[in-house]
Amino acid sequence: MAESETRYWVGGMDCASCATKIGSAVRRVAGVADVSVSVMAGTMTVRHDGSSDLKVIEKKVTGLGYSVAPLAGSAAPAHTQGSQHRHDHGHDCGDHAGPSHDHASHDHDHPHDHGEKKIEGLHRHDHAPMTGPWWQSRKGRLTILSGAALVAAYTVGHLVPAIASYAFTVAMLIGLVPIARRAVMAAFSGTPFSIEMLMTIAAVGAVIINAGEEAATVVFLFLVGELLEGVAAGKARESIQSLTGLVPKNALLEDNGQTREVPAESLAVGATIMVRPGDRISADGIIISGESAIDEAPVTGESTPVRKGIDAVVFAGTVNGDAVLRVRVTAAAADNTIARVVKLVEEAQESKAPTERFIDRFSRYYTPGVVVVAALVAVVPPLLFAGPWGEWVYKGLAILLIGCPCALVISTPAAIAASLSSGARRGLLMKGGAVLETLGKVTMVAFDKTGTLTEGRPQVTDIISFGLSEAQVLSRAAVLEQGSSHPLALAILNRAKSAGVPVPPAFELEALPGKGVSGKVGGETLDLLSPPAARERGALSAEQDARIAALNDEGKSVSVLLVNGVAAGLIAMRDEPREDAKAGLAALNSAGVKAMMLTGDNKRTAAAVAGMLGIDWRGEMMPEDKQRVVGELKRQGFVVAKVGDGINDAPALAAADIGIAMGGGTDVALETADAAVLHGRVGDVARMIELSKRTMRNILQNITIALGLKAVFLVTTIAGITGLWPAILADTGATVLVTINALRLLRIKI
Repeated sequence: MAESETRYWVGGMDCASCATKIGSAVRRVAGVADVSVSVMAGTMTVRHDGSSDLKVIEKKVTGLGYSVAPLAGSAAPAHTQGSQHRHDHGHDCGDHAGPSHDHASHDHDHPHDHGEKKIEGLHRHDHAPMTGPWWQSRKGRLTILSGAALVAAYTVGHLVPAIASYAFTVAMLIGLVPIARRAVMAAFSGTPFSIEMLMTIAAVGAVIINAGEEAATVVFLFLVGELLEGVAAGKARESIQSLTGLVPKNALLEDNGQTREVPAESLAVGATIMVRPGDRISADGIIISGESAIDEAPVTGESTPVRKGIDAVVFAGTVNGDAVLRVRVTAAAADNTIARVVKLVEEAQESKAPTERFIDRFSRYYTPGVVVVAALVAVVPPLLFAGPWGEWVYKGLAILLIGCPCALVISTPAAIAASLSSGARRGLLMKGGAVLETLGKVTMVAFDKTGTLTEGRPQVTDIISFGLSEAQVLSRAAVLEQGSSHPLALAILNRAKSAGVPVPPAFELEALPGKGVSGKVGGETLDLLSPPAARERGALSAEQDARIAALNDEGKSVSVLLVNGVAAGLIAMRDEPREDAKAGLAALNSAGVKAMMLTGDNKRTAAAVAGMLGIDWRGEMMPEDKQRVVGELKRQGFVVAKVGDGINDAPALAAADIGIAMGGGTDVALETADAAVLHGRVGDVARMIELSKRTMRNILQNITIALGLKAVFLVTTIAGITGLWPAILADTGATVLVTINALRLLRIKI
């Protein structure tokens, strides 16, 4: 039976144990092959054989206290996007609604503006703390109530000491009952060793040994810690989701000669929209009239506005500068660049890195091991060494809390999610944690030439005149190339436009197949020919031929201008290196990464471009040759990244350890290879590698924090220095510290 894949938005996930509980529960549903849960993206992907009852899957998730809604198509439900409220119910390791509340069945179809103070019918749900004030969430209200009960218990205990223990027990139960309910549900769903279960055992045990005051305090601190986890995790989640808020809600649609305002999400491919100066562009498209400076920083990270005119591609969410534009829509709202970036990053967050997979496996044995150690600490000293039962049971309960693996398990995905989001906001897309982790190990980058190290289009590099001025040579050449779409012709026309030279109309224009073009203007007969065609006419002197040969040796194509049959000038053109190519290669070299250019161009052109950039090269290579060279480099011990356009270099991209596509937000750049550089800067390859290295350092710091704090409190607990409430701080405190440390990656400058 064919395997199917269904993606869900899951509301209320803010810590690692949430993902573990949900994954364990859904895997037990008949027909489910695998489950991938991303805490940071708030999504779940279920692979099943088609026989699975999706309603049962949803009921399993809602039974654990989380909200769930299928993700239709490639876009999340409207309420998950931008600055709108998501209907996150219950907190994420916090208080969730019980199984009687089927949250998936209502209030999921109506987006609400983030700024609304009152949303009809919505406040019976719990909002995750990150989408609104934390005190309005169910978890926030429970934490406040638990804290108030604890204060009341201290007051009652001070005024009436005889009933102090009962007051603290009541205060503890206010916070513990919802926790215990979730612990039972998780146990029935296949996760017996959840943090809720450990917390419940520790709190009940503390009351039994007459430590009710500490039990109530620990429950309150537990709720506070989880609330902080939710806030911190939400910051990382919002980082990428906030991109969707860049796309305006409305657009000016041209329809039958009239302009009217319509919802941006209703725009169809092929529609024409008008974009006024200062407005955000509401859809991906192509300019059909107008010219303006476009601020692309929100999408590509480009620091300065880019001048764009007719036939130029524009992206949804970018800002029109100084002129009215008419744009033909090329992608529906669900498929525009920003929507695809968000979807790509969310899917990438579900793809676990090797380090993350190792820690997941480790935690499966770690938590039961902690339970065994805690039990041994509680019973062995009293049984074998006549230790006091109360003291050692107390220490065993503290170890239960210290041993929770939440901080350890979240240490890697929190850092990876922050890095993926940070990279995406700068135009660096990586398809998952494994790609992000491998990038930092790259020791050789093999670049394509055309469109990767170079601009991908010829530019006029030299104008050599024989008797005329350079402007006159350029003007006459542009006259002959009017209306042509040949790359060399466009290079001449673009140079004439930028130089501001006059281009009068020509007469009797005639294409000379394989040779050039001729025509008449102002009483002159003009020819723009290839050097061999000019030689056939005997129009070149030995000195002029030598100049052409020198230009050819530099990898340049040359056209010869004849005026009334006499050579009047030479125009040399070449596909020039990108502006930042040399600096980008230098950045790689500084990072200890070698670089090589693999190109199908002739060796003379390849040598000229490589010489300008100071890079090793291979020329005249077919796609299979590039694949072979990548294989050879890997056998020599290099970790190879191949950078290309994602189509012609497909075999080499597939053969490399990491394939990186260069592009400007095209389907190819987003959907091929392992990673993509949206704004096509060579330097971004080095930035991507540096981001990977920073991420791995951050993960190491997180693991050190998580295990280090636990080790310290484990020793101090056994030594009798610390007790239950410092133990819970060792768990929730470490989780918060790890998440905050990971969030630093959102703000790094790369």
